[in-house]
Amino acid sequence: MLRRFADEGNPYLLLGGAAAAALPAILHVAVGGVEVGFNSHLHFYAVSFSALTAAVAAGALTWFGATRRDTRTMLVGTAFAAMASLLALHGLASPGVLVGRNGVVAVTGGTTLPVGGIILAASVLPLPRVLRNLVPFLALEAALLLCFLGLGLSALFFPGIVPDVPGTGSPEAYALLAVGLAAYAVVGWRAFRTFLLTQRFLDLLVVVGVAWLATALVPALTMAWDYLGWWIGHEVELDGILLVGIAVAVDLARAAQARPLAGDLSGAELVQAEDVFLGSHVRALTVTLAEKDAYTERHTRRVALLAVQVGEELGLSKSRLRTLAIGGLVHDIGKLSVPDAILRKPGPLDDDEYAVIKQHPESGHKLLGELGSFSEGVRRLVLDHHERLDGTGYPRGLSGEQIDLDTRILTACDVYDALITKRVYRPAWTHAEAVAFLRAELGTAFDERVVEALERVTGGEPVETGRPAPRFVPAAAAR
Repeated sequence: MLRRFADEGNPYLLLGGAAAAALPAILHVAVGGVEVGFNSHLHFYAVSFSALTAAVAAGALTWFGATRRDTRTMLVGTAFAAMASLLALHGLASPGVLVGRNGVVAVTGGTTLPVGGIILAASVLPLPRVLRNLVPFLALEAALLLCFLGLGLSALFFPGIVPDVPGTGSPEAYALLAVGLAAYAVVGWRAFRTFLLTQRFLDLLVVVGVAWLATALVPALTMAWDYLGWWIGHEVELDGILLVGIAVAVDLARAAQARPLAGDLSGAELVQAEDVFLGSHVRALTVTLAEKDAYTERHTRRVALLAVQVGEELGLSKSRLRTLAIGGLVHDIGKLSVPDAILRKPGPLDDDEYAVIKQHPESGHKLLGELGSFSEGVRRLVLDHHERLDGTGYPRGLSGEQIDLDTRILTACDVYDALITKRVYRPAWTHAEAVAFLRAELGTAFDERVVEALERVTGGEPVETGRPAPRFVPAAAAR
């Protein structure tokens, strides 16, 4: 997966993110064991700022989730709200500032990150029916926060009711550490999968932020407060909350869900919101193509959507799905150079006109190369989407194993959509007729695995193997 990302994505972005994610752990190992003499007042103010940061993130997520009736985003907000509440109590309980020695500081310090991680990890699970409505959900969130604050404040006034647990390095602390790390591993893997699909800097920030929150767990539960590593953990915790909060806030400001935290992004969603997840350069080309020929733009969008669904059905990696999504959206971009009289001709093409149409893969490949912001994988899809397994395709006459699986997927989806779409010079074919044609060309033009996956994705009735395929006009599919 990482090797494929290096080929198709930005390896420097990935390496930079990996270095940033590992930096706190390296710092902790290098100097964490140094003894320091920081006082409780520093702890009080530092943790209070962390609590404020988490509270702002929680408020923003809950507000945006409520206005959009998105309970999944609200559940992510609940995770930040829980961390904010526990952090606030942790700061207030700093011994020697507002209160004396107490067990609240240990309990809240040990549970803040695990509780937040568990709620984040559970955010992809289906909610009970009663919590799918906003009012019950908000009521539950308010009750949870009041419970945290009520118990914590009571314990501050009556210190004896809360034991000083989990003790540093105790079995309870290690059990809590294991639970917390497992929760953040789930959240981090989810965020990383989303990043592989989008390759956005914002999503990488979420991955790094989650890694920092997981790193902060270790000193919080295994080190005493008079070691530098313990203080570094508090700073890393704050920075992790800031990174995740900033990324989420920017997404919400752009009317997008906080997908790295709320759940895996599908290939279909990637195509449907290409301006958010694929970049302005892809959006600019689809808009330009729509201005040239609305049918072609709608066709490319349908092909891209179908291609990523087939790719998911065949188990392609996230980075390959991203390449397939972009390749599908721009696979006909070379038609910008085709004269309107040919592209919009209300009838079959003659040989000379068809020869002009056949130049569009090379024109598109050249255009994307000149723009310079498209990977070689995307450009290859644009160049090769009219190749055939038997070598009779164009423009390069590739055959067999020279045509990779991604291109085979795009080719089949391109022809299928062209056939089932009504044109001014011919009626639309039925699903059965289109699949019958694809099956008749198995091994010569199309890959059997791809056609079978396409049938499953489209949900049509299985086509009888012996059914004769309708007569196919090459120019119709090419257009």
